[in-house]
Amino acid sequence: MTKHERTATSLRCNNKKTEPMDAVGQSPETRALTPGRQALFGERRFGAVNWLGLKTLYLKEVRRFMKVITQTVVAPVISTLLFLIVFMQAFGATRPAVGGVPFIEFLTPGLIMMAVLTNAFTNSSSSLIISKVQGSIVDVLMPPLSAFELTVAFVAGAASRGMLVGFITAVTCGAFMAANGEPMAVANFALVLYFSLAAATIFAMLGVVGGVWAEKFDQLAAVTNFVITPLTFLSGTFYSVDRLPEPFSTASHFNPVFYLIDGFRAGFTGHAESSLVAGVAMTSGLMLVLGFWCYRLFRSGYKLKE
Repeated sequence: MTKHERTATSLRCNNKKTEPMDAVGQSPETRALTPGRQALFGERRFGAVNWLGLKTLYLKEVRRFMKVITQTVVAPVISTLLFLIVFMQAFGATRPAVGGVPFIEFLTPGLIMMAVLTNAFTNSSSSLIISKVQGSIVDVLMPPLSAFELTVAFVAGAASRGMLVGFITAVTCGAFMAANGEPMAVANFALVLYFSLAAATIFAMLGVVGGVWAEKFDQLAAVTNFVITPLTFLSGTFYSVDRLPEPFSTASHFNPVFYLIDGFRAGFTGHAESSLVAGVAMTSGLMLVLGFWCYRLFRSGYKLKE
């Protein structure tokens, strides 16, 4: 073999040694010639829904409020119990029955529903605004999660907090009322379950809208003070809307929170001030509208990708 032949052979051997090999020891040429070869190493494929990512984000939202359970769960329960104690001691024996229902039995479901609404709204809105202010929202937007999956995870996490607070509040208030000789009965559990789930979902969606829209905590506080609080306090929580003068009595029937509280209360007392069919129709329609709104906000990246 001549000198030139030995040099050419050595170059060919060196070129073969420097060819990048894949996980199964194939060179680029071999991979290119292999029919139906699999995706590159490390690439993951998902179906129509990224269930793993959705579950992970949901658990992240749940663990976020469970890590400070004293602030997020215990404090709202104590606040509601204080409301109940004050009303029972101050007005329980003197206030007349409302629609044939003792005042305390009329009041308690409204207080429980207020706890569900405010905590569901607070969880989703605070999660988003804190992520935006701290700059960690990118950790949510970069994973392979669709707008639908983001909506479901944030709403489900916030609704879980609302339902948890509502359940503990109901048990605590029920025990307190029973100790005072006024047990709390449940007339229709299906109504209680539906309207509590609807309330938690609706206000979790409102929290998503508020959290995406707000750029600082002052703006989010304005939504709470000028939208959420008036809707809850002017919805018949502490009184019967039938006793309001016109046009306030009629205006109350355009407040969606009135139907949530009235339907929820009917599940305990068996007495409703409005049509339960209308309440179910309004709350179902509102969930669809707000759900689509949240989806569009995540899909467009409004105030999230700026």
